[in-house]
Amino acid sequence: MLSKDLPATTQDQELEYVTSCQLPTEWAVFKMHAFLEHATGKEHIALTLGDVADGQPVLTRLHSECLTGDALFSKRCDCGPQLETALQKIAREGRGALLYLRQEGRGIGLLNKVHAYRLQDEGADTVEANQQLGFAADLRSYTLCGPMLKHLGIGSVKLMTNNPRKIAAMEEMQIKVEEHIPLIIKRNPYNERYLNTKVTKLGHMMQPDL
Repeated sequence: MLSKDLPATTQDQELEYVTSCQLPTEWAVFKMHAFLEHATGKEHIALTLGDVADGQPVLTRLHSECLTGDALFSKRCDCGPQLETALQKIAREGRGALLYLRQEGRGIGLLNKVHAYRLQDEGADTVEANQQLGFAADLRSYTLCGPMLKHLGIGSVKLMTNNPRKIAAMEEMQIKVEEHIPLIIKRNPYNERYLNTKVTKLGHMMQPDL
């Protein structure tokens, strides 16, 4: 239930800030900020550490939800290790932000993601599986990051990503990318083809093992 203490000006916006609290983790005590996307009812989270509104570039990660990788330790992707590595880097720096966006399976949702995994079991790569289900290769949008970062007082970032779409999205929202920091995760036999497909079909900035 939304707080009745929120200013009226936050109502009826595409994205509404709800509340904040502390989130102690293995690496640091982060501040967790909750947002509601009115159009979809999805609930998005931002984690911050330190003073991110001081005008200096902020170490930042835009992370799309991946239940299988983030919570179930799947080795089929690099999502869980990227999430953990990003939080560790922010903790070491003592300052940073991570936006956790609820767009599972590159935007196709959890159940369709399981369908896509089955197709991958049968030989399709990640892009082919999405397309066989009638979806684009990547349906994710980063437009909500603009108002989230604005609420947090962040105008420039040191962006932890391998995805050029995220860099372009920040620039389109007039969030200056002061530095691009690769987030390369160790490969394993289960994610080898997945990571190579990211490079060859989605343009991610990683060296493929071909």
